[in-house]
Amino acid sequence: MTHEIMTVAQVAEYLQLSEMTTYKLVQEGKIPGFKIGRHWRVKKEDLNEFIERLKNGERI
Repeated sequence: MTHEIMTVAQVAEYLQLSEMTTYKLVQEGKIPGFKIGRHWRVKKEDLNEFIERLKNGERI
């Protein structure tokens, strides 16, 4: 099943990063995310665009 909306834990697993690092990047706005209550979520589409920007040499 493909998740359109991902949790920080799912994003961390997808990017092979620690949850702590991923949470920090989302909180700082480096990985595009949004909050539902106290919980951060990331759209898979936004995450893939973020990855493409990194591939094009953008630094975070």
